[in-house]
Amino acid sequence: MSSLTIGHAAKKAGVGTETIRFYERKGLIARPSRPRNGGFRSYSDAHVDRLRFIRSAQQLGFSLREIGELLSLEADANADCKEVHAKASRKLEEVELKIRRLRAVRAALKTVVSTCPKKGRAAGRCTILQALNPKTSR
Repeated sequence: MSSLTIGHAAKKAGVGTETIRFYERKGLIARPSRPRNGGFRSYSDAHVDRLRFIRSAQQLGFSLREIGELLSLEADANADCKEVHAKASRKLEEVELKIRRLRAVRAALKTVVSTCPKKGRAAGRCTILQALNPKTSR
Protein backbone atom coordinates (compact mmCIF):
# COMPACT_ATOMS: atom_id res chain seq x y z
CA MET A 1 0.00 0.00 0.00
CA SER A 2 1.42 3.32 -1.09
CA SER A 3 1.82 6.28 1.20
CA LEU A 4 1.23 9.37 -0.91
CA THR A 5 1.13 13.08 -0.20
CA ILE A 6 -2.02 14.87 -1.31
CA GLY A 7 -0.12 16.23 -4.32
CA HIS A 8 1.04 12.80 -5.42
CA ALA A 9 -2.40 11.27 -4.85
CA ALA A 10 -3.97 14.08 -6.87
CA LYS A 11 -1.55 13.61 -9.72
CA LYS A 12 -2.03 9.84 -9.73
CA ALA A 13 -5.83 10.24 -9.78
CA GLY A 14 -5.81 13.03 -12.34
CA VAL A 15 -7.41 15.64 -10.09
CA GLY A 16 -6.25 18.75 -8.25
CA THR A 17 -5.43 18.92 -4.57
CA GLU A 18 -8.35 21.30 -4.00
CA THR A 19 -10.61 18.70 -5.58
CA ILE A 20 -9.45 16.16 -3.01
CA ARG A 21 -10.08 18.61 -0.18
CA PHE A 22 -13.53 19.36 -1.63
CA TYR A 23 -14.40 15.65 -1.78
CA GLU A 24 -13.19 15.28 1.80
CA ARG A 25 -15.49 18.11 2.92
CA LYS A 26 -18.38 16.48 1.05
CA GLY A 27 -17.68 13.15 2.76
CA LEU A 28 -16.90 11.31 -0.47
CA ILE A 29 -13.42 10.33 0.65
CA ALA A 30 -12.03 9.90 4.13
CA ARG A 31 -9.52 12.47 5.24
CA PRO A 32 -6.38 10.75 6.49
CA SER A 33 -5.42 11.65 10.03
CA ARG A 34 -2.44 13.90 10.57
CA PRO A 35 0.62 12.00 11.85
CA ARG A 36 1.41 12.55 15.55
CA ASN A 37 4.92 13.68 14.72
CA GLY A 38 3.60 16.34 12.37
CA GLY A 39 4.33 16.02 8.71
CA PHE A 40 1.96 15.28 5.87
CA ARG A 41 -1.20 13.24 5.76
CA SER A 42 -0.75 9.99 3.87
CA TYR A 43 -3.08 8.99 1.08
CA SER A 44 -3.29 5.38 -0.04
CA ASP A 45 -3.90 3.66 -3.35
CA ALA A 46 -7.45 3.09 -2.07
CA HIS A 47 -7.89 6.88 -1.91
CA VAL A 48 -6.66 7.14 -5.49
CA ASP A 49 -9.06 4.40 -6.60
CA ARG A 50 -11.95 6.16 -4.91
CA LEU A 51 -11.00 9.47 -6.55
CA ARG A 52 -10.95 7.77 -9.94
CA PHE A 53 -14.36 6.22 -9.22
CA ILE A 54 -15.77 9.66 -8.38
CA ARG A 55 -14.35 11.20 -11.54
CA SER A 56 -15.67 8.36 -13.70
CA ALA A 57 -19.13 8.71 -12.19
CA GLN A 58 -19.04 12.49 -12.74
CA GLN A 59 -18.14 11.96 -16.38
CA LEU A 60 -21.27 9.83 -16.70
CA GLY A 61 -23.31 12.71 -15.33
CA PHE A 62 -23.85 11.59 -11.75
CA SER A 63 -24.11 14.38 -9.17
CA LEU A 64 -21.97 14.32 -6.05
CA ARG A 65 -25.03 13.28 -4.03
CA GLU A 66 -25.68 10.40 -6.41
CA ILE A 67 -22.01 9.44 -6.31
CA GLY A 68 -22.20 9.33 -2.52
CA GLU A 69 -25.16 6.95 -2.84
CA LEU A 70 -23.24 4.76 -5.30
CA LEU A 71 -20.24 4.68 -2.97
CA SER A 72 -22.52 3.66 -0.10
CA LEU A 73 -23.95 0.86 -2.19
CA GLU A 74 -20.46 -0.26 -3.14
CA ALA A 75 -19.45 -0.37 0.53
CA ASP A 76 -22.60 -2.23 1.62
CA ALA A 77 -22.01 -5.97 1.46
CA ASN A 78 -25.80 -6.52 1.42
CA ALA A 79 -26.55 -4.02 -1.34
CA ASP A 80 -28.24 -5.47 -4.38
CA CYS A 81 -27.00 -4.77 -7.89
CA LYS A 82 -30.62 -3.95 -8.74
CA GLU A 83 -30.28 -0.71 -6.74
CA VAL A 84 -27.24 0.34 -8.73
CA HIS A 85 -29.03 -0.56 -11.96
CA ALA A 86 -32.03 1.56 -10.95
CA LYS A 87 -29.81 4.59 -10.25
CA ALA A 88 -27.98 4.20 -13.56
CA SER A 89 -31.28 3.75 -15.41
CA ARG A 90 -32.65 6.97 -13.89
CA LYS A 91 -29.48 8.78 -14.93
CA LEU A 92 -29.87 7.43 -18.47
CA GLU A 93 -33.46 8.74 -18.60
CA GLU A 94 -32.23 12.18 -17.46
CA VAL A 95 -29.55 12.19 -20.15
CA GLU A 96 -32.04 11.20 -22.84
CA LEU A 97 -34.37 14.03 -21.73
CA LYS A 98 -31.49 16.52 -21.91
CA ILE A 99 -30.64 15.29 -25.40
CA ARG A 100 -34.26 15.81 -26.53
CA ARG A 101 -34.24 19.32 -25.07
CA LEU A 102 -30.91 20.13 -26.71
CA ARG A 103 -32.24 18.93 -30.06
CA ALA A 104 -35.20 21.28 -29.67
CA VAL A 105 -32.83 24.14 -28.82
CA ARG A 106 -30.70 23.29 -31.86
CA ALA A 107 -33.76 23.31 -34.13
CA ALA A 108 -34.89 26.68 -32.77
CA LEU A 109 -31.42 28.16 -33.21
CA LYS A 110 -31.18 26.84 -36.75
CA THR A 111 -34.48 28.52 -37.59
CA VAL A 112 -33.46 31.83 -36.06
CA VAL A 113 -30.02 31.78 -37.68
CA SER A 114 -31.39 30.82 -41.10
CA THR A 115 -33.83 33.75 -41.11
CA CYS A 116 -31.13 36.31 -40.38
CA PRO A 117 -30.38 38.57 -43.36
CA LYS A 118 -26.76 38.93 -42.14
CA LYS A 119 -26.60 42.57 -43.17
CA GLY A 120 -27.92 45.94 -42.18
CA ARG A 121 -28.30 47.60 -38.84
CA ALA A 122 -29.04 45.31 -35.92
CA ALA A 123 -31.06 47.79 -33.88
CA GLY A 124 -34.75 47.11 -34.48
CA ARG A 125 -34.13 44.98 -37.59
CA CYS A 126 -32.09 41.98 -36.56
CA THR A 127 -34.34 38.93 -36.76
CA ILE A 128 -32.30 37.06 -34.15
CA LEU A 129 -32.60 39.90 -31.65
CA GLN A 130 -36.30 40.18 -32.45
CA ALA A 131 -36.81 36.48 -31.84
CA LEU A 132 -35.09 36.76 -28.45
CA ASN A 133 -37.05 39.84 -27.39
CA PRO A 134 -40.28 38.85 -25.61
CA LYS A 135 -41.93 42.10 -26.75
CA THR A 136 -41.43 41.37 -30.44
CA SER A 137 -41.55 37.57 -30.57
CA ARG A 138 -45.28 37.27 -29.77
